[in-house]
Amino acid sequence: MSKYQFFLVKQEDRVATISINHPPANALSSPLLQELSTVFDELENDAEVKVIVLHGQGRFFAAGADIKEFTTVETGSDFAKLSQYGQELFDRIEQFKKPVIAAIHGAALGGGLELAMACHIRLVSETSKLGLPELQLGLIPGFAGSQRLPRFVGVAKAAEMLLTSEPITGNEAVSLGLANHAYSEEELMTKAYELAGKLAKKSAVSMKLALQLLTYVNNHSYEEGVKKEAELFGIAFDSEDGQEGIKAFIEKRPPQFKDK
Repeated sequence: MSKYQFFLVKQEDRVATISINHPPANALSSPLLQELSTVFDELENDAEVKVIVLHGQGRFFAAGADIKEFTTVETGSDFAKLSQYGQELFDRIEQFKKPVIAAIHGAALGGGLELAMACHIRLVSETSKLGLPELQLGLIPGFAGSQRLPRFVGVAKAAEMLLTSEPITGNEAVSLGLANHAYSEEELMTKAYELAGKLAKKSAVSMKLALQLLTYVNNHSYEEGVKKEAELFGIAFDSEDGQEGIKAFIEKRPPQFKDK
């Protein structure tokens, strides 16, 4: 019995799996997003977890926000607050100190794609559908989709996807740079765990520093980024894992990282 209402969370071999479990479409309601924040709180402080895989139970990754919930919102101001909460949560995931891999099957639409875009790596099934269809409802994306999508596919393609509301396939997502790899639906999770296993062998210290530097690409100048890189380069060198990695290379053996 899961202790969460909307998620199944398991841990094995230093990899935590977060499964969205909100049938039929894994719609991202406000209570679901609040619970997701709690899940990340726990995983952030769990020293046994080095990598996170996020996927959806059932037919979809997540087919959008909870439209029924929208009918209970009374004012545009309240709607904006809903948007701000999702943005802050997804920013936190993008800046999370442990790698987060989204494994996407079925569909990642609207808020579902916005959640996936906040993850560090996206693996998709070849036939999955990814899109931002909010304009079909006379709305626009609210969880930073209008800002993240152009980073991956360019402004022109983002404009087409937004204005037509038409999704792209998993294969197209890879060709556009929105996803890392496309697999058959049957092998998607196997491949996700293969990748997670590779990452789990790395030092948690150096992964945290590398992920911190990647956030600089979006939020700082090149000069600020390389200055921070030099600073963190020194911190990595001083770490126990940094010293172990160098020693292991010289001694021609696999490193034994202790995440310190």
